[in-house]
Amino acid sequence: MRAYNFSAGPSTLPLEVLEEAQREFLDFAGTGMSVTEISHRNKAFEAVVDEGTALLRELLNIPDDYAVLFVQGGASQQFAAVPLNLMHGGKADYIVTGNFAKKAFQEGKIYGDAACVASSEDKTYTYIPDLSAVPFREGTDYVHICSNNTIFGTRYVEFPETKAPLVADMSSEILSREIDVKKFGVIYAGAQKNLAPAGVTIVIAKRSLIQDPLAICPTMLKWKVQDENKSLYNTPPCFAIYMATLVLRRLKKLGGVKEMNKINEYKAGLLYDFIDNSSFYTNSVVKKYRSIMNVPFVTPSAELDAKFVKEAGANGLVSLKGHRLVGGMRASIYNAMPVEGVKALIAFMQKFEKENA
Repeated sequence: MRAYNFSAGPSTLPLEVLEEAQREFLDFAGTGMSVTEISHRNKAFEAVVDEGTALLRELLNIPDDYAVLFVQGGASQQFAAVPLNLMHGGKADYIVTGNFAKKAFQEGKIYGDAACVASSEDKTYTYIPDLSAVPFREGTDYVHICSNNTIFGTRYVEFPETKAPLVADMSSEILSREIDVKKFGVIYAGAQKNLAPAGVTIVIAKRSLIQDPLAICPTMLKWKVQDENKSLYNTPPCFAIYMATLVLRRLKKLGGVKEMNKINEYKAGLLYDFIDNSSFYTNSVVKKYRSIMNVPFVTPSAELDAKFVKEAGANGLVSLKGHRLVGGMRASIYNAMPVEGVKALIAFMQKFEKENA
């Protein structure tokens, strides 16, 4: 029996995708080889990259003047790639709404005048700052946000209007809700939370912004180079790209991002409604800004939190321990988490409350 995996990442993948990969693991596309063995120059694998790119364009309605890239290094590597590709005037604004947004800001400071123009750290990142009051500076090269806060469980309900190109780390919510790509200069996302196994990162970048990276930018981090080589400048994370393509196929079959968003809102609504109507569990995030991907919660004590995590695991509900910066529990209910998994978690929460309240 498979567990319900609530890990924040690497996270659960759709069972049918795993089964499909299993079926063709030893003989991919009639090559007589595994996808983990063939060259990235093999026509069969080039077709995977082409299909994955086309599916991303279709599912997110990405305009033709944007590059779509599969790159290595995780979103954390993109914290450096962003200023190295975009900070031509040496100036950028960051809105800091969580741990990863803060890390991106700290990386930006290495390469130029990066300023934190708004933050929710004063209240432990439990809200998104008033975007209409953010003091954006004149002459910045870009404005950086993290659209969904994996650790603290917040998300942007709407996005800031900026003169400078808007750059968004969407690692923990990519393809979970509809977005207007044209509002962004760059979107990047580590795929291991909502799309694929760890190893590949998606970059969606307006081509007019990426033609002149900084002179100190390493070749491997130049988005222009990756675009010119269709993500095949060097050996990419082939298996992760292959798995991402299978996940994208499934998402299209399900009806696309719009239908997936309905399911995600329903799953999150079930869990939040239960927590809000309980006198035992608490979620401290301002309701307006609650993430539909990552749901942190606590019991009345740290001792009960630890007991909850242990007993949940024994009941096939795994990886519910909260991040070390927050404690408590966190249920990551990404696209691949079935409704049945959320209902099973709620049923366990009800039982645990009756036995421990």
